[in-house]
Amino acid sequence: MNIIDAIHQRRSVKAFDPDHQISEEDTRALLSAALVSPTAFNLQHWRFVLVEDPDVRARLREAAWGQKQVTDASLLIVLCADLRSWEKDPTHYWRDAPDHVRDRMADAITNYYRDNPRLERDEAMRSCGIAAQTLMLAAKGLGYDSCPMDGFDFGQVADIIQLPEDHVVSMFVAVGKALQPAPPRSGPLDPDTAIVRDTF
Repeated sequence: MNIIDAIHQRRSVKAFDPDHQISEEDTRALLSAALVSPTAFNLQHWRFVLVEDPDVRARLREAAWGQKQVTDASLLIVLCADLRSWEKDPTHYWRDAPDHVRDRMADAITNYYRDNPRLERDEAMRSCGIAAQTLMLAAKGLGYDSCPMDGFDFGQVADIIQLPEDHVVSMFVAVGKALQPAPPRSGPLDPDTAIVRDTF
């Protein structure tokens, strides 16, 4: 599918076919696409928790106030981020670069993030958002439907997936086959409202 078509056809589906299964090949294709999403300093903050255990899914659905997508989607991914990835061997993210580039980037990463927890979190959320959009567009391109979700109790979700203390939950992405089409779009903003040229 043409990428522009995928962008316009992607909708947030709420009702998935609970009997549909995504092949391992397609699951790998989706995750492979997500793993090349851009991140600041190439830190690749994201961690993709594939929730396959029905019991864990049921607990997550409860934490998501009963939303059916959590259990009925073929694939449920909890997008998380490692807030401290920047200080865990920052040269690792530049391991294939020349030595002088790798060393310079490691210094830049440390200087940028040190003593700045708000920036850690902001960058992590941006990274997860970009990865989520990549997942959803890749899903549409493969003929699947998807739904980004943040309607859940973040603390409960963290407990259920045993989230490490230096990580944060960003969102869910549910992927599968729609049982029914999404309702008509409620109306994107008028371009004159949404698009600002140069300054407000």
